[in-house]
Amino acid sequence: MILKKSVFYWTIRLHIVTLSLQFIYVVAENVLKTQRSCSQLQPGQYRCDSPPMNKETQQVDCREDGRVAVKCYPVEGLICEGDETNGSNITFTKYEQCKYSNGKSFETALLLSVFLGMFGIDRMYLGYPAIGLLKFCTLGFMFLGQLVDVILIATQVVTPADGSSYEIDYYGAGLERVGINNETYFKPQQWD
Repeated sequence: MILKKSVFYWTIRLHIVTLSLQFIYVVAENVLKTQRSCSQLQPGQYRCDSPPMNKETQQVDCREDGRVAVKCYPVEGLICEGDETNGSNITFTKYEQCKYSNGKSFETALLLSVFLGMFGIDRMYLGYPAIGLLKFCTLGFMFLGQLVDVILIATQVVTPADGSSYEIDYYGAGLERVGINNETYFKPQQWD
């Protein structure tokens, strides 16, 4: 009687193990057969060309939503979209962040602010006609507003009215704001 229970017990266990292995095999086979889209690859599994630069403005031709399309290639030996890649036979498009500019030059805005700021020409150029007219009528708020505007434009606090960035040369005086919030990670100092 004990022998029959033992044989029955081991037979059940063997069937469970066999079914589990068959299930794992079927799942693994289906996972390997699925076609992964190249645009869903992780960083490091593809390389991208540099975005095209405009020779006149030395800026990337950025779209209004702040993105630029770049051509990317999966690394060699990776399987995506059903084909094995050799590093150049499959391409896909990714979008990178960039600064959109409507053509308002930083240098022009700063020079207008220094030399014609008392007449509000700098604010007119940037798309603020009401402030420009007010500066014109008050002679740049008695030259105090002109001084404040020179500082605000030089530090790039005042930008074009449509929310775009200044057009600045590639190696120009562009500033990047760095903000701190609750999700900012501070790297701990190492005291040697």
